[in-house]
Amino acid sequence: MITLYAAGPAYGLPEGSPYVTKTEIHLKMAGLWYRKEPARPDTSPKGQLPWIDDDGVRVADSTFIRAYIERSYGVDLDAGLSKAERAQAWAIERMVENHLGWASCHFRFFEAENFEKGPAHWFDGAPEEMREGLKAGLLDAVGANLKAVGIARHSPEEILELGSWSLSALSEMLGRKSFMMGHRPTSVDAIVFAMLAQILTPFFDSPLRRRAESFPNLVAYAERMMAGYYPEFAPQVCEAA
Repeated sequence: MITLYAAGPAYGLPEGSPYVTKTEIHLKMAGLWYRKEPARPDTSPKGQLPWIDDDGVRVADSTFIRAYIERSYGVDLDAGLSKAERAQAWAIERMVENHLGWASCHFRFFEAENFEKGPAHWFDGAPEEMREGLKAGLLDAVGANLKAVGIARHSPEEILELGSWSLSALSEMLGRKSFMMGHRPTSVDAIVFAMLAQILTPFFDSPLRRRAESFPNLVAYAERMMAGYYPEFAPQVCEAA
């Protein structure tokens, strides 16, 4: 059986990590049995979540996990899509992970109220005298990553503008369709939903969340995906509408 190592529920969502959500939805799309176990990133072969253990085969990174699932179990999460549509789906996935995701990360970690409500609690189990140092170290590490990818070189207003352009692009590509590539979910929907759910959760407030709420089709899409894959969490996303 596949074991999915995950961060666990957080912030009114099934998962604190959008990348774990992506992998879990891929497993559900593939119709595979799996169990889910909480884990720390340092347990992973690549030092990040998610990762899976499939009867001794360890695979890390959500994109490579998907490739492993499709190759090992003979499934195609994009069945029915043309080569051009598959290319479009890949481009959407890259925009969400490598652009919108970093904008979302900025507002999660570098708006003080959001950080204190969320990531700061990762260290609640540490000795009290160590917590402030651990929080400062986390902010330094995340800040270095954000600067390395370029997003932190901009002002908060510019980061919002960049994130808004990605949201607008998603809204235009979704249009009146039920899912990103048509009227049934495909692999790209896993990460688009996962990232939108992180942005829209009412647990956090941010200008990026308010901008996302201005696209009714994206809010309805997030609700549709939540109801389909995590019905027990659907009311939390609906509150963001």
